[in-house]
Amino acid sequence: MNKLLVLILWFVTTTGYGRTEVENSLRELDNSIKSKNRYVLQKEERIRNLQELLTDDLPLLQEYQLNEKLVKEFRKFKLDPAIGYAQRNVKIAELLNNQEMVYSARIWLAHLYSSSGKYREAESLLKSIDTGALTRPVLAWYYEMWYLFYNYYASNTQINSYGKQIDLYCDSLLSVLTPGTSKYIITRVEKELRQEQWKPAEDKLLLLQDKTGNDTPEYALINYHLGYIYQKTEKIEQAIVHFARSAIIDIKNSLKDNASMQILASISYDRGDIDRAYLYTQSAIEDAIFCNVQFRTIRLSEFYTIINSAYLDKEAKRKSQLQMYLILISLLSFFLIIAIGYVYRQMKKVSKIKQELHRTNDKLRTLNIEILDTNRELQERNGQLSEANLIKEEYIAHFFDLCSTYINKLEDYRKSLNKKASERHLDELFKMLRSTTLVENELEELYANFDRIFINLYPTFVEEFNQLLIEEERVNTKSGEILNTELRIFALIRLGITDSIKIAAFLRYSLSAIYNYRTKARNKAAVSRDEFEKMVMKIGSSC
Repeated sequence: MNKLLVLILWFVTTTGYGRTEVENSLRELDNSIKSKNRYVLQKEERIRNLQELLTDDLPLLQEYQLNEKLVKEFRKFKLDPAIGYAQRNVKIAELLNNQEMVYSARIWLAHLYSSSGKYREAESLLKSIDTGALTRPVLAWYYEMWYLFYNYYASNTQINSYGKQIDLYCDSLLSVLTPGTSKYIITRVEKELRQEQWKPAEDKLLLLQDKTGNDTPEYALINYHLGYIYQKTEKIEQAIVHFARSAIIDIKNSLKDNASMQILASISYDRGDIDRAYLYTQSAIEDAIFCNVQFRTIRLSEFYTIINSAYLDKEAKRKSQLQMYLILISLLSFFLIIAIGYVYRQMKKVSKIKQELHRTNDKLRTLNIEILDTNRELQERNGQLSEANLIKEEYIAHFFDLCSTYINKLEDYRKSLNKKASERHLDELFKMLRSTTLVENELEELYANFDRIFINLYPTFVEEFNQLLIEEERVNTKSGEILNTELRIFALIRLGITDSIKIAAFLRYSLSAIYNYRTKARNKAAVSRDEFEKMVMKIGSSC
C-alpha cells in the first residue's frame, strides 16, 4: 500500500512538472515567433557587413573566402543568393586553377541544389568530383553531401529504396571523421536512429548536449534528435520540450530551413491545440517559402490544408458563440430600456404632485432625459461592439447602481421640497429652487463615475492617447484627477460619441469650446491630422 501511494505521488508530481515545462517551452516559442522579424534584421545586418567587403579590386582568393562565408550565412536563410555566391566561387576556383577549391565549391553548390530541389544538377556536380584528389576534410564534406542528397531526395519522393545509399554514405562519412568530435557523434546518432536504437542514441546526445553552447545550430540539432527519439518512444511531453528548444534556436539564428516547427505543428494538431498547430504551420511555411526549400514546402503545403480546415471550423464555432452572446446582450439591453422607460413614467407622475415645484421638476426632467439618452446611447454602442470582452459585468453593475442612486436622490430631493412647501417655509423653498449646487454636485459625481468606469475598460487610454501627440504637447493630469476635460472629450470619441453637439451637452461646454479642443488636439498630433481621431477610436482595441 505504501509503495502504491509513493508511486501515485511520484506520477502526479512528475506529470505536473512536465506539463508546466511544456507550457513554458511553448510560451517561449510563441514569443520567439512574434520576434522573428527582429532576428531576421540582425541576420541581414551581418550579411550586409560581409557584402560591403566585396569590392571590385578585391583579389580573387579573398573574394572566394568572402563568398564562402556568405554561402554559409545564406544557405539556411535564402537559398537563391547562396546559390549565386556558390556558382561564383566555382568560376573563381577555375580561374585560380586550384582543383581542391573547385571541388569544394562544387560540393557547396551541390548541397544548395539539393535543398532547392535541383536534384539532377546536384547529382551531376557530385559525380564530377574525383575523390582521389580530395583531402580528408573535403572528402568528409563530400560524403556528407551525398548523405544529405539522398536524405532530401528520399524525403521529397517518399521512396524508401534510397535507404541503402543513405546508410552507405553515412558509413563512408564516419570512416573519415575523427572519433569523439561532435560531428562524428551526431552522424553516429543519426545512423542509430535509422536502426531504431533509441537508448544508445539518447545517451550520446545527452552527453553532447552538456558540452554544446545553448544558442548554437548544433544545440538545436541535438534537441531535434532528442525530440525525435522521445516522439518515437511515445514520451510526447519530453518531445515537445526538445522540439520547442530546437525551434527557438532556429528562430534566433534565422535558420529558415528547419523541421522542428513542422513536427510541433503536427503534435499540436494531434493534441487538439488547433490554434498553435495553425500558428506553427503558418510560421514553418513562411520560412520554407522565404528560404525556397522545395522539399519542405511541398510537405508543408499538404499538411497546411488539413490544419487550415480545422482552424476555420474552430473559428466558425467561435463566431457562432459570439453571435449568441450578442443576441443575449441585445435582449438584456432591451429589458434595460423598458426598465428605464418605466422609471421615466414614474418620474412624470411625481412631477404632477405639486404645481409649486413645476420649474424645479422641469430642470430635473431635462437632466434625467440627458442621463437616459446618454445611457441609451451607451447601450446601443454596446450592441455594435465587435469586441465582446469589453462588455463586463462590472460596467453593467455600475450602470444599475448609478441609475438607482439618481432615482433615490431625486426622491429625497422631492420629499425635501414637499416638506418645505407643506411647512410653508417658502424662503427656504425658493432658496433651494434657485440653487444650482445639486446639479453641479451631481455632474461632478457623474464625471467621476464616467472617468473611473472608462479607465477600467481602457486602462492604457491616457498613455496611448499621449503617444499620438508630439512629446512636448502630451497631456498631464493633476494629482487625484483621472481625466481632464481634453481627455474626457476624446474618451467620449473613443466610445463612438463623435458629434460635438452631444459632447458639449454631456460635458456642459459650449459647442465652440468643444471644436477648439478637438482642433488643438489635431494640431498637436504626431500622426496625420486626418487620421488622428480614427486612431483615437482604435485605442485599446487589442485588449
